[in-house]
Amino acid sequence: MVGDARKLFIGLDIGTSSAKGVLVDDAGRVIARASGDYPLLVPRPGWTEQDPEAWWSAAESVLQTLVAAADTPIEAIGLTGQMHGAVFLDAAGEVIRPAILWNDQRTGAACETIERDVGSEKLRRITGNPALTGFQAPKILWLRDNEPDNYARLAHVLLPKDYIRYRLSGAFATDVSDAAGTLLLDLAARDWSDEVLAALDIPREWLPQVFESPEVTAEVSDTGARTTGLVAGTPIVAGAGDNAAAAVGGGIVKTGVAFVSVGTSGVVFAHSESATPDTSGELHCFCHAVPGAYHLMGVSLASGGSLQWFADRIASDEAAVAQRLGRNLHELLAAEADTVAPGADDLYFLPYLAGERTPHMDPNARGAWIGLTLSHDRRHMVRAILEGVAFSLRDSLVRIEAQGVTPDKLILGGGGAHSDVWRRILAAVLNKPVAVQEDQEGPAYGATVLAAVGAGVHADVDAAVAAMVSAPETFEAPDAELVAEYAPRYQRFTRLYPALRDID
Repeated sequence: MVGDARKLFIGLDIGTSSAKGVLVDDAGRVIARASGDYPLLVPRPGWTEQDPEAWWSAAESVLQTLVAAADTPIEAIGLTGQMHGAVFLDAAGEVIRPAILWNDQRTGAACETIERDVGSEKLRRITGNPALTGFQAPKILWLRDNEPDNYARLAHVLLPKDYIRYRLSGAFATDVSDAAGTLLLDLAARDWSDEVLAALDIPREWLPQVFESPEVTAEVSDTGARTTGLVAGTPIVAGAGDNAAAAVGGGIVKTGVAFVSVGTSGVVFAHSESATPDTSGELHCFCHAVPGAYHLMGVSLASGGSLQWFADRIASDEAAVAQRLGRNLHELLAAEADTVAPGADDLYFLPYLAGERTPHMDPNARGAWIGLTLSHDRRHMVRAILEGVAFSLRDSLVRIEAQGVTPDKLILGGGGAHSDVWRRILAAVLNKPVAVQEDQEGPAYGATVLAAVGAGVHADVDAAVAAMVSAPETFEAPDAELVAEYAPRYQRFTRLYPALRDID
């Protein structure tokens, strides 16, 4: 039994497939974990929705489990979750319709309206981003144009994690990093943009109050306490969007080190001391969870997802073989790919199976192998996938560096980071020393770091990271021969999408 001096914090992540929570002490030790799944709703092709009540039910269960594992009262709670979604509430705080998620594609016409009414250049200068189908603002316009009865009831619009805050406390609040993904935030002011809101006729009172990520926004109410086991009055800090929270949990709170995630999607995340929007619209600029700071971010929509697709749809017959060998199918496929020389005998793969964000911002982009011959086999195809994903991530890094943010080394996270083959390819293509983030608790862990600051246990985010986050001690330098091999191949890769884009 640990003495009462230990301070405990909960981080809760409202993800796309599940709610995940961690109980962590002030030294960064994970005491307990819990998760609860919920379904993804796809009422039409291209639409993705979820029932906010399902989030709340999972969150209640997760919180009950974590509270039961605590031997001392919880000091504070940090929230994080999937960005860009829209939860629509009426004046009584009741959900009007299922939440529309970040990967929903129904809002193309609304995006065109935003670009026209605000102005493309002004929109990117103020918000740091172009109008994309996943963001929250076009979802509001879609509701107006397609469900007028629901729109007439609208009184509040929340992001997914902030709906959980509302259920825990009754407060309408958000943080700067998540708000920056709505397309309604003035990056420089770190508050809602009156100019954008006026252009889109969105009342400011519909939106929650904006806080810096470690700030206390509310306290657990009596009602929230009864259903979760938490103590009424427990502070709830603002928290952060999932990528910013994951970066805090990985120690990406200063310049010099960037984070590269190779999960279902791929992300390149770099800390910046100032807002440097990419006016071309090819790169995201958001507020960071570090007060006063920002981050540049590129996203590849189907990184690990491309390998997962191949495993599920093309190589599924090998799953039994992998199991017999005591390996998962991804490991087996990567090992086979490692028997092929770099470049996969001039085979390229465009990993655009779900459209693409950085740099193309094209929901209609499609995947392709280019250069297939009779001599290629499955090994070459997998090698091309691993290399194509690495090239797509380099597209993001190149644009981050063009904004004057040049990391010296990279921390890799996600499932792909644990593949020796893929890690060597990533190091060479990105041409940076790399290390693997061993702590895989993800955004929920970063939310506990922010909670520790909000509770006053650590002075600021830098101090909390120093006390709670274990930074990698060694970085693996890229192989010089591989760097030389991949440099010209990346240049060829950049010419493939433009060559195919306009083919009818």
